[in-house]
Amino acid sequence: MGKPDTRRIDREIQKTNRKLEAVRRGETWPLTSAERRAVIGALAGGSYRVLRGRSTARQENRLDSLASSVETRLTAELTALHIERQRIVNEAAAAKAAKKSQGWW
Repeated sequence: MGKPDTRRIDREIQKTNRKLEAVRRGETWPLTSAERRAVIGALAGGSYRVLRGRSTARQENRLDSLASSVETRLTAELTALHIERQRIVNEAAAAKAAKKSQGWW
């Protein structure tokens, strides 16, 4: 009985980690389409208010809250993937223990 096959889930964990780091750097490629629309809307509203010489505090707050919600979403996804990986490892260990307890021959 070999090691549990966690390659697929490990790949997903790495991908989610890359997405999380990209969001922390301010990149937009990991965002969903709804999140992208919200970012573009806040940027457009902020640039309009800058053009008119007004405060952009509301749009900046929208961008900050959007960034934190995206980070929260990706962190939750990463946690779920780690839990799934642990479940796979535990199932493989239980199967191995059951096989060994069947007898010595």
